[in-house]
Parts: sequence; C-alpha cells; structure tokens
Amino acid sequence: MAIPSAFSASIRALIVHPLLDEAGKEVAEFSGIMSNPTYAKVQEGARLAREKKVDFILAVGGGPVSDCCKIVSAQAGLNEDIWEFEYAKRRRPTEFIPMGVVVTVGGTGSEQNDGAVITHEAKKIKSALWGASADFAVLDPAYTMSAPLTQAVSGAFDTLSHCMETYFGQPHDDNLSDDLSEAVMRSVIRNARRLVREPRNLSVRGELLWAAAMGENGLLKAGKTTDFQAHQIEHQLGAYTNCNHGMGLAVIHPVLYRHLYESAPERFARFARNVWNVPAGKDDEETARAGIRALADFIAEIGLPSNFRQMGIDGTDFFKAVAESTNISQGCCKRLTAGEILRILQECH
Repeated sequence: MAIPSAFSASIRALIVHPLLDEAGKEVAEFSGIMSNPTYAKVQEGARLAREKKVDFILAVGGGPVSDCCKIVSAQAGLNEDIWEFEYAKRRRPTEFIPMGVVVTVGGTGSEQNDGAVITHEAKKIKSALWGASADFAVLDPAYTMSAPLTQAVSGAFDTLSHCMETYFGQPHDDNLSDDLSEAVMRSVIRNARRLVREPRNLSVRGELLWAAAMGENGLLKAGKTTDFQAHQIEHQLGAYTNCNHGMGLAVIHPVLYRHLYESAPERFARFARNVWNVPAGKDDEETARAGIRALADFIAEIGLPSNFRQMGIDGTDFFKAVAESTNISQGCCKRLTAGEILRILQECH
C-alpha cells in the first residue's frame, strides 16, 4: 500500500512504483493526504487497508503523510474508534500494519517516532495520536527536491521549533542534551540560510534532514521535560484555519517568547549567546531580548511570515475559541492562561 503526498508524484512514478513492480508487489494507492491530515482521512485509509488486506504500508511524503500512515496502521487493526480509545480510555494500540517511510519533505522528524498530529474536524481539535513506528526510513536529500522551496524552508523552521521547545523545557541547569540542542539549532539556522540561497544544494538539504531526525529521535530530549506550548497554540490555530504548520510556528514563537523571557532571563540569555551569537548585554534581560529579535530577524530573512495576515488569516473572531481550546503545558518558565494565549494570538495578527 503506497501512500503518497501531493509533492511526491514524481518520486512515486519514477522510483517507488518501478521498484515495487519489479519486486512483484500488489499496490493499493491511497492519495490525497492533506498538509494537516484529518481524522476522516485516517478512517478512509483504514477502510482501504482492511478492504485490500494490506500487509505493509509505504508512506511516501513529508510529516503529514507519515503521521497519517502511523494512525492508519493502528486503526486498521483496531475494532473501535482510535481517538476514543486513546483519549477516553487512555490506552495505546499494540498491533499495527508494518510500515516504512520515504521522506520527501524534511522538518517534522515524523519518521523517527510513533507520534502523529491529526485534525479532528468535527471536534475542532488538532492533537496527537499514537500509532506505528516505521520499520525503516529513507532519507535521501534528492527526494526533497520534489517539494516547493517554501515548504522546505517551512520544514526547516519546524525542526528549529522542535529543538527550541525541547531546549526551553526543564531542567535549565547545564546538561549535555542542551549542549547538543544548541549545536543542532546552529546547524539548522546556518543551513536554512544556505537553502534559500542554494535551493539545489543536496548537502544542505541532507544536513537539514539529519537535523530534523535529531530533533525527534529522542536524543535531545534525554533527561528533559519538554515544553511544546508554541506547538499546542499552533495546532489549535490549524484546527480552525488549516494553516501551514511551520509558518504558524514562525509567527507564534517570537511573540510567545516575549511573554516568557522575563520569567527565565538567564535561560533566554544563554539561548541568545550560544545559538544566535549575541554579545552579552548589560544584563540577562537585555541579552534575552536581543536573542528574540535575532530569531524574528532570521524568520524574515528566510522568507517566512511575521504575522497571521501574511499567512492569509484575516479574521480574529475565532481567536478566543482557539485560546480556550489550546492545551496548556507546564511551560518552560511559567504556565500561561487562556487569556494570555488570546493576547499572544492577537499580537500575532
């Protein structure tokens, strides 16, 4: 069962299908997976898998495709609704259709774990589900050439976001995981800049694929309690707007950090110095603010939006619903309220 993304048609036609044909495999193709895969799409895939008696799933695409496949793999063998199974019963599936991944858009590191982000349109929730882990993943930078440059850049920022959300989690004491995270963040920043200038440079694309894998293979999270509050806000924004994930994160992060840094100025100052090479200012708060400005400047430099209007999100009537439905994490240095999340959304507009 080959499950391609819209960006991977050439990879599928020129590489995947000939190899499967040569191996004598019968293929049931499931196309049309959207950038924010829906729960309805998961159920469609699970029905197809049961009908065709699929014994292996090959996900060809970016994070949304592998995310959708992970849950298709689990739902196909589960005799009940997987959303209710995981959220109401608080259980995890244990039986899956085996799967592999051919990555055509880097950024999420989805091929490295069993987590998936799915939009339940009826519930107006975009949230995590847990399914299969890939038995193998093919990370060939040449395959990422099939996606638009904007998507590749957006994916690079998603990688940076994963690293930041882990880095700002507890503890804040010096530790090896954070040292590694700083190195990966510097690499993403350097290579994202190069990607914009040299979009056909396979070495640059390969480095970004490896960074995306590092961001989600668990190494940077060792010993850390992660803080994914920016992701939680963006997920609910996506549930109401179907917006581009990486772009939404790019808008939210600087605004969110302006609300957080005063509660952990030393941590944000370290981020400024060690990731953005900001000289020490008069105090940690000044250095921290300079680091957040450097992040915002980088976002503009690589061509990502700085506000929701640039993403085509004009209205604000739904912001209150987004804020009130956002999962509030413990936070890297303080716990937000729904009211403060609403103010963050308004400032992002």
